[in-house]
Amino acid sequence: MQAPTDIRPPPASVAREDWPSPAVRLALRGFAVVGALAVAFHLAHGQLGLGGHALDTFTWDWLYDAIIVGAAASCLSRAALVPSERIAWLVLGTGLALDATGEIYYTLAFGNSGNPPIPSLSDLFYLLYYPCMYAGLVLLVRMRMEDFSASTWLDGAIGAAASAAVVAAIAFEPIWRSATHGSVASVATTLAYPVGDMVLLGIVICVFALSRWRPDRAWVLLGLGLGLGATADAAYAYASAKGTYVVGDILDTLWLASAWFTGAAAWQRAKVTRSMRAEGMRLLAMPGVFAVVALGVLLYGGFHHVGSVGLMLAGAAILLVIVRALWALHDNFRLLAASRDDAVTDALTGLGNRRKMQAELERALAEGQASPPAVFAMFDLDGFKAYNDRFGHPAGDALLAHLGRRLKIAVAGAGIPCRLGGDEFCVLLNADPADADVFVAAALEALSSHGEGFSVTASHGKVAIPAEADTPSQALRLTDGRMYALKSARQGGAGDRTHDVLMGLLRERQPELHEHLCEVGRLAVLIGRRLGMNPEQLDEVRRAAELHDIGKVAIPDAILNKPGPLTEEEWAFVRRHTLVAERIMMAAPAMIPVAALVRSSHERWDGGGYPDGRAGEAIPLGARIVSVCDAFNAMTTERAYARARTPEEAMAELRRGAGTQFDPRVVEALIEAWQELTSGEARGQGSTVGLSTHIAGA
Repeated sequence: MQAPTDIRPPPASVAREDWPSPAVRLALRGFAVVGALAVAFHLAHGQLGLGGHALDTFTWDWLYDAIIVGAAASCLSRAALVPSERIAWLVLGTGLALDATGEIYYTLAFGNSGNPPIPSLSDLFYLLYYPCMYAGLVLLVRMRMEDFSASTWLDGAIGAAASAAVVAAIAFEPIWRSATHGSVASVATTLAYPVGDMVLLGIVICVFALSRWRPDRAWVLLGLGLGLGATADAAYAYASAKGTYVVGDILDTLWLASAWFTGAAAWQRAKVTRSMRAEGMRLLAMPGVFAVVALGVLLYGGFHHVGSVGLMLAGAAILLVIVRALWALHDNFRLLAASRDDAVTDALTGLGNRRKMQAELERALAEGQASPPAVFAMFDLDGFKAYNDRFGHPAGDALLAHLGRRLKIAVAGAGIPCRLGGDEFCVLLNADPADADVFVAAALEALSSHGEGFSVTASHGKVAIPAEADTPSQALRLTDGRMYALKSARQGGAGDRTHDVLMGLLRERQPELHEHLCEVGRLAVLIGRRLGMNPEQLDEVRRAAELHDIGKVAIPDAILNKPGPLTEEEWAFVRRHTLVAERIMMAAPAMIPVAALVRSSHERWDGGGYPDGRAGEAIPLGARIVSVCDAFNAMTTERAYARARTPEEAMAELRRGAGTQFDPRVVEALIEAWQELTSGEARGQGSTVGLSTHIAGA
């Protein structure tokens, strides 16, 4: 008769056809109300004398036993009528039935004598109640709670130890002293109750901890029932030890309330908790409360006598709090590591993201020009938009994930692959630039996919670091420019068109400057080949050489053609032309890598150049080549303000400037190239032809 007043349809975890019919639920509700009224009457009779002494036997014996029998019947009927959780409620109901049997035997055998023998047959039934309740709770936890972590068990253990420490500090010592005067069986029986109650109370607190201190109504009722029973038992043992227990005391009503709450819990809606995660202060609030309780027991024991059991339990609780704190610290470190990993991981492909690649580039270039050689390559998918438009975004995402996995396999052990976003990927190869092409080819193959109605390939650009770029931003900009230059060439030569437009502008503005720049471009290609540049780099250095003075279109003719020396103000105007050229070319993505070379084409090897004052290897190799070629061509060309020098005189001047104005290696490459050309001419490979003819055929 211990059903609750609110019986609603079962949750998804309990099949609707298994739940009792409306008529049965109405009857259960009626029994619940009757049970609650019976408990209230027992309290009023014992504390207020309702009904007089004539009802003492009825209230304290038969009504008392009937309420406990009703609680057992409520749990057992749940097991009989609802298949879900049947075993758990059968065990819990059996525990209450054993307790009721002990009460009935006690009533029949001893009545209200208040002085039964210890142990008696009723003690056997009472003590069997504990293992049944333990087992029933464990079974119910396994059925209703999932995914709880070790930290929740620690929380429960802390609460159990602290609560048991309080009980032991208050009641265990008197119980122990009173129990030691009897027989061994009497001592064992007397001590079994407080020990059993402490364990039961600990299990209840563990259950609340496993629910992250947010139990549903069923657990609240069950916790109240078992917790009140354990508290009443401990209080009874203490009162008996002190000789203060009186039949009909408030403790008797607590036992009845315990039984009613337990029976009511049987008919609450089952709720399976699948995710139990605490956040913020709630994570440590309850362990902190129990730590204070345990600390209070220890402090109290410093001024008053507390039994060793209470002190040991309090010490155990404090020790568990320390373990819990260490566990929380471990979890925080793990979560921090996971969040850091998520922050640098692309969720779709599992590769690193843009933030990851930025960090890796910074690490690779931490020592600037002294950094170990590596290659940074960037890839952009061709044909992916058409694939996405035709097959849809989910299919596109699946393809990106597939290509990402292939890229990871292709460069495994050789580099770090990342997805920059959209259909752009990149790889930082820890390899010498001379050996990087094989990995770039493998990456291009991995990022290609072909099928019926679609073809996805990749354009790429790469840069050797730190030789060509010694900062992450420079590496990204240069690689991006080279990649889009290649993509533009595939899509119709946008880079070539931009280059032709700018060269046409030079031709119209200054025809003689246009011819000079073309000559410099051909010479730069010849030297670049001798220095091991690949075709992509040769194309960039040729464009940079031909366009390195494009910024001079912004300089007034009066300054450009001035026969005498320039003033400091005029020189400041002239020195801006590389920045002007860079801004002009940066407007076309395909010209970005060329713009970087043009910007540095007037730097000096000793750092005295402009506009950035770069020195040595920090100056891009292509810019160093343009600088030497520009100087050589200028010296061997007739100018209004200076006569043309012979090639030999120009080369001697370049050698004098090697190590200060020019890169010595580039100077020697130009001289070797010139000597090779002139020796070929001497062998009859040409007559008296200009340098441009030789270079054009080289």
